[in-house]
Amino acid sequence: MVLAIVAQVLYSTGIYDSWRDSRSVDRACGGMLAQGELDTALESSELRAKSLELDDGYLAHCLVLRADSGRNGSLEMSLRWSSTKPSALETFPRSFDITNGVRGQAAPLGKGWPGIVRNGEFPGVQIALDCHNDRNKALVAYGSFAPPGGAPSGSAADLAGLGRVTAETAQKAAAKHGCQASGGERLTDVTLPPYGPKPDPTKPLDQSQGSCAALRGLAPTATQNGVPQAMEFPADAQAPQVNCYLATSSQKPGYGLFAFYGASAKAVRAGGVPSSLKTPDEPRDYAWATAKCPQSTEPADFLITRLTEVNGNGVTYPVPHYSPDFANTALKAFVDNEAKQRGCTDVRMTAEP
Repeated sequence: MVLAIVAQVLYSTGIYDSWRDSRSVDRACGGMLAQGELDTALESSELRAKSLELDDGYLAHCLVLRADSGRNGSLEMSLRWSSTKPSALETFPRSFDITNGVRGQAAPLGKGWPGIVRNGEFPGVQIALDCHNDRNKALVAYGSFAPPGGAPSGSAADLAGLGRVTAETAQKAAAKHGCQASGGERLTDVTLPPYGPKPDPTKPLDQSQGSCAALRGLAPTATQNGVPQAMEFPADAQAPQVNCYLATSSQKPGYGLFAFYGASAKAVRAGGVPSSLKTPDEPRDYAWATAKCPQSTEPADFLITRLTEVNGNGVTYPVPHYSPDFANTALKAFVDNEAKQRGCTDVRMTAEP
């Protein structure tokens, strides 16, 4: 009778539910999910978690939700080796229809972390920790706000919390699986990519200081080719993906330059050449390059492509005429600068990645 009374008290007061929720978070993602910043990311200390279906080769995949009813907030985390194909969640924000404006943009995570932050349907953070004891491997963590709750309020604190959860989870998973890797400093803030569907303020190309800085000397030539402006991101030699956009005088992105390193480069090659670059009735308006970089055995990939604009009139080009000479010159300047910053060698212009 005493046991029955105790059980009734536990159920009726919610103590059992709270214990069960806490246990589910402890077990989340095989016990590798870092919990220290979950309450900041989801704006609640009342959380519960559940395992999600694992894609082939994934180490873990889980979802954390707010347990307090009627409140938004859920965070999805996946862990994999770089040799494993990325999931749809991880690839959708870049989906490799990158010829459509600034879709696929990635901003560096910063603070010495080999990571990026994306602003897709929900904000997401990707970190790829290269294993110093095995240069063929990297531990890839992808954390994002996700359905059903999404981001609690979209605050700066939420986003910084997401960054710290992803970073600490990556380190925890790497240590558990014998991947000796280096992280960065504590993430005090995380900044989303700034460019949305509407034109955003740009800067003259010759004033670039970030990811487009290598193209400053090409400003006169860029102006002649219809792209006098730059849409850029902070320079960061740790980011596994680098974006630079050359924009028209009306602030529309006309050319996109991209660099992919390590696990990101491997994911690009695994996905093949973007279908948007292989349209039979369109001219070839892109160029590739590769290089060997010391951080990974994976070759780095670099791309420049003319961008499209999708509107009520269908698909149009902010830059009406693609110039192979300008594209190759711009790509070479971009690649040479990236290679210098990262110690890469054997730069080669190539037809495909």
